[in-house]
This record gives sequence, structure tokens and C-alpha cells, in this order.
Amino acid sequence: MIRITNLVKNFAAQRAVDDVTLHVKAGEIYALLGPNGAGKSTTIGCVLGFVTPDLGTVSLNGSTGSAAEAAVEHAAYISENVALYERLTGVENVEFFMRLQGRKPARGEVPALLERAGVPQDAWNRQAHTYSKGMRQKVGIVMALAKGAKALVLDEPTSGLDPQASVEFGRALRNLASDGTAVLMATHDLFRAQEMADRCGMLVNGKLVGEWTLETLNAGELERNYLTTLAAADGRERIAA
Repeated sequence: MIRITNLVKNFAAQRAVDDVTLHVKAGEIYALLGPNGAGKSTTIGCVLGFVTPDLGTVSLNGSTGSAAEAAVEHAAYISENVALYERLTGVENVEFFMRLQGRKPARGEVPALLERAGVPQDAWNRQAHTYSKGMRQKVGIVMALAKGAKALVLDEPTSGLDPQASVEFGRALRNLASDGTAVLMATHDLFRAQEMADRCGMLVNGKLVGEWTLETLNAGELERNYLTTLAAADGRERIAA
């Protein structure tokens, strides 16, 4: 559903993404890990068409056009801070989004989506400026559901969330994946990655240096793999330099 092949992106003399290939299947949650500056956000930008790669391809749901066109048709994006119209309610924000997509919501459709994403009923008709960050993230998932997105792309979605909000968000994300949506999530949070994702990959200096299936690893084992792989990659970079 998400296919990244031999992706390369340079900024001046800096190679931000270095020959990255990864695939995310329908119904799968893939966590993209790595330290600051590893190339996670640039990779996400290439998938969404925000950034034009120098080499390589990105395909969403078998698309053959540009990444930007494919993202408009097939993808939804949830950033670290979901932007909503502050004076509109949760229901009104979702209805407005659907109308921008050329759809008139059916009677009861928006409340059903809000309930499915775990947005409490007492928040549906509150203005968005009263929402916590966790609530905004859930509304982002509602919009992905409303669009019928085949691919969901997230950048640090649990940053700043308290543990309960992170657990609730992970549950909503898993519900979305259970419908066949492919999820690509860039994150620093190893614990939440292990809890939410099916597989993960690790970027260091723009290179994909490791991939793991997470059902076979607990959080402690993932952390050990991460630190060992980071140290080995850092050592190779120092030798090359």
C-alpha cells in the first residue's frame, strides 16, 4: 500500500535520505525510528509530496503519478500538532473537512466516526480550542476515516501525550489499520512503537540500517537493538569519515 523504493534526497551537500527502500502492507502499522536528523521527516515529506526526491520512487495504493497527486487521492496525514478551526466544534470541523473533499455527510455519519475514533461524546459539540492534544489527534483519525484513506502517515503523533492519551490514540490507530489502512509513523518513542506497530525500521544519517518485526520483541529488546544498531552505524560513519 505504501512503497518507497531507492529514495534519495539531498539538501545542498547534505544527503538527508540515502537509498531508502521500505514497504508497508494494507492493515500494517510501520514505525520509522531514528535519532534527530536521521531523515524521518524528510522521508515522510517525500511520501506526502511535500518534498521532491532526487532519486527513487514513492507509490501509494499502486499509484503511478506524482507523490503529491497520490497523497491527495489515497493518503491522510496527522502531524505532531493537528490543526483545527478553533471556533468550530469537533462535528463542524469534520463536516467542513468532508465538504472540502466534495462529500456531504450522511445523517449520523460524523457522530459515528467520532465515536469509533474514541472521541468522548461530551466533546463532539465543544469548540476545538478546548481540546487537548490527544483529542486533536483523535479528530485527525476521524478525518482519515471520513476520507477513506488507504494510507495514513504520521509524524511524531504521540509526542507530548500523557500515557493514557497515548494508549487511547494507539487503540484508535489499530482500529483504523484493522480496516486495511496502511500506517507509516515516524516516532522517537520506542515504547509506543513497540506497543502500536507491527514492524519498524531504523534510520541513521538517512540510511535504513535495521528492520524488526515487533511481535517477537518486547520494549526492552527493541531498545537494546536500537542502541546497538545506532552505535554500529555511528562507528561505520566515523570510519568512513
